Amino acid sequence: MNRAVKWLAVITTVVMLMVLLGGALVTKTDSGMGCGRSWPLCHGEWIPSNISIELIIELAHRVVSGVAGILVLALSITCWFTIGHIRETKFLSILSSFFLILQALIGAAAVVWQQSDAILALHFGISLISFASVVLLTLLIFEVDKKFDATKLKLKPLMKFHIIGITIYSYLVIYTGAYVRHKEASLACPNWPLCSDRANGMPVSSHEWVQMGHRLAAGLIFIWILIATFDAIKNYKNQRVIYWGWILAFSLVFLQVLTGALIIFTGLNLFIALFHAFFISCLFGLLSYFILLVSRQKKA
Repeated sequence: MNRAVKWLAVITTVVMLMVLLGGALVTKTDSGMGCGRSWPLCHGEWIPSNISIELIIELAHRVVSGVAGILVLALSITCWFTIGHIRETKFLSILSSFFLILQALIGAAAVVWQQSDAILALHFGISLISFASVVLLTLLIFEVDKKFDATKLKLKPLMKFHIIGITIYSYLVIYTGAYVRHKEASLACPNWPLCSDRANGMPVSSHEWVQMGHRLAAGLIFIWILIATFDAIKNYKNQRVIYWGWILAFSLVFLQVLTGALIIFTGLNLFIALFHAFFISCLFGLLSYFILLVSRQKKA
């Protein structure tokens, strides 16, 4: 593969990750209205006159998203003509572009017309689908499946169930996490893992229920990935992409849970919160690659 195409894929992946983290930063710093009810301009001006931290964060996120749009479109067209013979390429090219555009439209609608927290929580998940599509295109460009002999995999029904089930369920967990942020319920429960130091530690208010609902969902995916990892270690030692893939998946979900707890202990430290978003983004990208492998198994 041409070196320029590989560089385009890597840069696009990095910029898409910046879009995800930038969106999380906007939410966590409450900068969504940094440019007022104006889009794509800031307060109706090409060059804002009243500069604030919120404006800088929001404007930077818009600029990075715009650059990402150009890069994703360029990568999609390039892949279409260079590796279009690979059956997943055209689908992933369309998917990455479509969901990035949809993400931008939802972001614009949130600025111009105020949206509910439930709708705003979709923003991160939609961006994540575009990011995962770009990651898969990048892996196809670098022929990772051939390097790890992924084309010769023999997955048992239980492993396929783990991969498909955990991937779908992880998206639900991601949505609940985004909903916690938009509902401003990140610190609703001052203790961890229980909600409070009350007798039973159970939530009382609606914000506490939102927070504890996410913790429960995250706890379940941690246990499920642990079970899948044990299955991979026991039965797939000779299939490196599954063996090491699940070890990496468990490492990422462990770091995800750890940073989730640290968010509480540090009082919503911004850097820890961004790492929280980073780890779940990487995990979803890895799970998406597993889905690609399962789809090839079905074809075989």
